Amino acid sequence: MDSKHANVWRSRGYIPHYDMPGLVHMVTFRLFDSLPKHILLELQQRVPSIQVNKRRDAIEALLDRGYGACWLKQTAIACLMQDSLLFFDTERYRLLAWVIMPNHVHVVLQQADGFSLDGVMHSIKSYTANLANKLLYRTGAFWQREYFDRYIRDDEHFRRAVEYIHNNPVAAGLANEPADWRYSSADQIETRCRLAAGAPGAPPSWRQERQHPAG
Repeated sequence: MDSKHANVWRSRGYIPHYDMPGLVHMVTFRLFDSLPKHILLELQQRVPSIQVNKRRDAIEALLDRGYGACWLKQTAIACLMQDSLLFFDTERYRLLAWVIMPNHVHVVLQQADGFSLDGVMHSIKSYTANLANKLLYRTGAFWQREYFDRYIRDDEHFRRAVEYIHNNPVAAGLANEPADWRYSSADQIETRCRLAAGAPGAPPSWRQERQHPAG
């Protein structure tokens, strides 16, 4: 394997990230106010920062309680988020699955050559934060700075990750069935995975072609 595709571990704060073209990742990012300070303090005391997986799982469970302003519950903001995820699909990454919850987002994506995961996430979060703040007539932080990512090891891990994010609205009491949730890929996962695999006869991507201000 050449140096361009060498395995790269990077770290910002206490969370390590695995960054390499072609990897499939499950990524979770959340709104700035999605967890109250006293909840985070309690979590920090209960789960040491070095126990990254346990802390990630605990945070994801807490997010479903619906803390904060839950701006992503508003139709305009949720649509902005979904459109932004779809815009660079097949160009900067392969977007395989996603769900937009009231105060956080889960995606499963495959890195494209020439685009780091950190760069992709920065672009998505920066663009959506700026426009969402305008729509909400507010200023200040929109997203939490850090995000959680885990690379998908095999087909079974992929199946479990997709099942988890598609069932997130059901587990949080927001929908009866995964496909009932409007801001999710639950009803099109098979098509998107065929596209990512380059299967013969796969239908064209359904992302809209338009200029995206994120650059």
